[in-house]
Amino acid sequence: MPPRLVTSPMRRCRETAAPLAARWRVTAQVEPRVTEIPSPEGYGIGPRVPWLREAMKSTWNALGPRYTYYRDAITAHVAARRDDTVIVSHFVAINVVIGACTGDDRVVIRSLDNTSVTVVETSPAGMRLVTGGHEADTLIR
Repeated sequence: MPPRLVTSPMRRCRETAAPLAARWRVTAQVEPRVTEIPSPEGYGIGPRVPWLREAMKSTWNALGPRYTYYRDAITAHVAARRDDTVIVSHFVAINVVIGACTGDDRVVIRSLDNTSVTVVETSPAGMRLVTGGHEADTLIR
């Protein structure tokens, strides 16, 4: 039996998960808690880019309650998994999990490349980073 397949509701993640779902003959479970980091209220796509670049240099606690809630929702979802699961998600969301495993509050810990694979083990005792995904050499910090 293949692992469970979970995806962010964002289209690019659902499209990335689709070939694996077809190969495994499963339906990917759409999970809103593993979505992309939300923009501040009222931001469109234009103002999001400079805001996100600054946010990625920050820490979760410095970003405030809306963002610590986002971080904590992802962490709780992943930490509760007890079955083998592939989660197709986003750069920042994956960094949330890495931070939870390592005790690091930075928004960006690793400059993960597209389609990189990060492996985490979960247990009642917590989460453990097994391997971090391949890092991009083109990300601007």
